[in-house]
Amino acid sequence: MYRNTRFNDLLKALPKYSFNKICQQHHADKFSKGFTCWDQLLVMIYAQIHGCRSLRDLETSFNHQSVHHYHLGTRSIKRSTLADANQKRNTDVFAQTCQVLMSKMSRHVRREIKDFLYILDSTPIPLKGQGYEHWTSQNKTYRTQGLKTHVLIEGNTCIPLKMDMTAPNVNDIEWGKTLNIEANATYVFDRGYYDYNWWYRINCKKSTFVTRFKHNAGLLPISTIDIPEEDQGIILSDECVRFKNKKPGGQRVNHYYDTPLRRIVVKLPSRRDPLVIAINDFDRSAKEISEIYRKRWGIELFFKWIKQNLKIKQFLGRSENAVKIQIYSAIIAYLLVYLYRANHGLKFSIREALIILKGGLFQRPEIDQHQISARNRRRSINIRQGCLPI
Repeated sequence: MYRNTRFNDLLKALPKYSFNKICQQHHADKFSKGFTCWDQLLVMIYAQIHGCRSLRDLETSFNHQSVHHYHLGTRSIKRSTLADANQKRNTDVFAQTCQVLMSKMSRHVRREIKDFLYILDSTPIPLKGQGYEHWTSQNKTYRTQGLKTHVLIEGNTCIPLKMDMTAPNVNDIEWGKTLNIEANATYVFDRGYYDYNWWYRINCKKSTFVTRFKHNAGLLPISTIDIPEEDQGIILSDECVRFKNKKPGGQRVNHYYDTPLRRIVVKLPSRRDPLVIAINDFDRSAKEISEIYRKRWGIELFFKWIKQNLKIKQFLGRSENAVKIQIYSAIIAYLLVYLYRANHGLKFSIREALIILKGGLFQRPEIDQHQISARNRRRSINIRQGCLPI
């Protein structure tokens, strides 16, 4: 009787029907010549989990498991075919597949968490050298040449819920403005999303935002909010304020001009200068608000984890398509590992789950467990019969 490998179990969370529908929308398999988008996706997920460093490594290791290809719905690959597919195929197929999984994760989280805490930020993907120059040099900044990855995560679980890639010269706030603001949620972000009218849009949705004021923000104090005795020394000030200018720059109108804001100054041991927090919530305590802003560090840890444990530093191709497909594949692999861990009730971390999958991706856990149980039974019988020492 056939038993699923860990790779089959991992892919159960990826709805193949939805993937095929996306491929049909983009006519992605029109000129596939036998190597379909499904084959490409499986190979790229395998490359992420197995940690393949080159197309040659990927071809050798994946083809070595040819006995399992039939049940995965794929076949052996050639590195030249994969290289061509990564260079030419539509990246929207992988982007939409990634979003399908993120939507699935969102439903999974909503069953456990009622109050959503959204954290948004971006991270650069540096790309320099031969093969990258012709498509990265025109949009580079003084800090980054390559791509910028924008991510929205759920702050309590650090699960990515939305992701896009842009050129590095695209400001974070430009991507933030494309988000659909959810009512009665909390959004945490840094000063890269400094736009008073966007803050006002969040406020109009009855949602909360937590960010930082710039040092030159023109503010007028309205009233002072009392600081509890136990928080004094940590919370330096807590005020209700409003903006001084209706038109802070040029002819642009600040729609937040007549709406009060809260300004909280927090002293942190790790920082030389105090933290000046801007928030539109007057109900939470200042200490609770400072703790919410500290959760913004979770997205930095998410970026660090992805870059350390998955393959988005060394790429299997140098074209823009190949780089984007590999980054989307990394996020898809992360989400699949997260769901695999949750569905199997595993108590260890995602990194440990990734290591276990890497070491035994084509193992069959049910058969392995049956063999271990049979071996233990034989050993028990031999011990009872005196054939083996206890």
